[in-house]
Amino acid sequence: MVVPRVVVAAPSSGAGKTTVAVGLMAALRRAGHVVGGFKVGPDYIDPGFHAVATGRPGRNLDPMLSGEERVAPLFAHGAQGADIAVIEGVMGLYDGALGTEGFSSTAHVAKLLKAPVVLVVDASAAGRSVGAVVQGFVAYDTEVRIVGVILNKVGSDRHETEVRAGVAPTGVPVLGVLRRDTRLTVPSRHLGLVPADEQREQAEKAVDAAAELVRAGVDLEAFVAAARAASELETEVWDPTAEVTPAEEGRPVVAVAGGPVFSFHYTETTELLTAAGAEVVRFDPLLDPLPEATAALYLGGGFPELHAEALSANEQLRRQVATEIAAGLPVIAECAGLLYLCRELDGHPMTGVLPATARMTGSLTLGYRTAIAATTTSFFDEGRRVRGHEFHRTAVELDSEVAPAWYLPGGVEGIAQPRVHASYLHLHWTASPDVPARLVAAARVHAGLEK
Repeated sequence: MVVPRVVVAAPSSGAGKTTVAVGLMAALRRAGHVVGGFKVGPDYIDPGFHAVATGRPGRNLDPMLSGEERVAPLFAHGAQGADIAVIEGVMGLYDGALGTEGFSSTAHVAKLLKAPVVLVVDASAAGRSVGAVVQGFVAYDTEVRIVGVILNKVGSDRHETEVRAGVAPTGVPVLGVLRRDTRLTVPSRHLGLVPADEQREQAEKAVDAAAELVRAGVDLEAFVAAARAASELETEVWDPTAEVTPAEEGRPVVAVAGGPVFSFHYTETTELLTAAGAEVVRFDPLLDPLPEATAALYLGGGFPELHAEALSANEQLRRQVATEIAAGLPVIAECAGLLYLCRELDGHPMTGVLPATARMTGSLTLGYRTAIAATTTSFFDEGRRVRGHEFHRTAVELDSEVAPAWYLPGGVEGIAQPRVHASYLHLHWTASPDVPARLVAAARVHAGLEK
């Protein structure tokens, strides 16, 4: 396949690549392009802004979570119908999982996709030295093709002239120059930006401002030309229907939590559930009851610690969830879902399904994890090995002994019951398509469609 594509990268975090990537996506869309937006790594928040900018689902490309052999097929799947793709990098261009020599880095993904790279450089505290930074990144790995630079946070015309003079000897063209703009400030909190689903109007304003900044400061024609110069990519297109085998009759309802609290889940999650034969129904735990005829429940990640009082106030849902799980409702809960199933969160009553309390802490737990299933459930067999990701500042304290969900290098984690699997670990189900298939199979049994 030949999909015009560019990876937007940076020397380090904080250079402004999210602003530039989102601005490019939105500006290209306004120019008449159909844009596919992608994010390198496990991040859930940036793809939400990509969705606002492109009008299409945001998607993640993560060799660590999905396996590097699936990166190109997943890209091809997500790029269907688009005439250009913008892939936002993670951290610095060559920064990958710790101790892996760059595995799962932006550079790794760029090479897997045979995609050219545009480097976003924060020029706010340098002049000609920016050229040395660019030259160093070009020379560091010659398999990574850096085809342009966008200078960000430039202070004045004089500053721009000096920076351009420094970059010129590298031979890498400057595709754009962006000035500092206070309108681009997006609210942030303890785990990064506020998700677009929480403050949609503010997110749209930030995307509009980024689009205008890029439109005024970037040569979009040159950017599109760089994207069209991407090499042909030989890959199959990932197809969720090829990963699972649906039953012939009946579609059980699998309720998927959403809204401001449970906004963290990968696009392919619901695609796999649908392909496995589920009728996926979204609901907002802040406001809604369980969808009618719910036969299984998926509770993803998000920020329940910031909405604990409002979550607790939906007593009808809390009672429903507890009653239905006691009656055998199958549930997979990741991170925020784990907290919602506890007895309480920061003193606010939750569903009480699990004998545990949750609270906010001052420490951050972050990173990829290799985990082994510690307990057999409807969804995982004991001994099953997976790769996941943790990202939270909360802690769970057990009221009594429980069967753990996972063995981790540092001990055990999560809580497992025969039909409930709850933990902090986020999985990308494309690497384990039997998991959504088993959730749907359990839903069929619970709905009486199978014995």
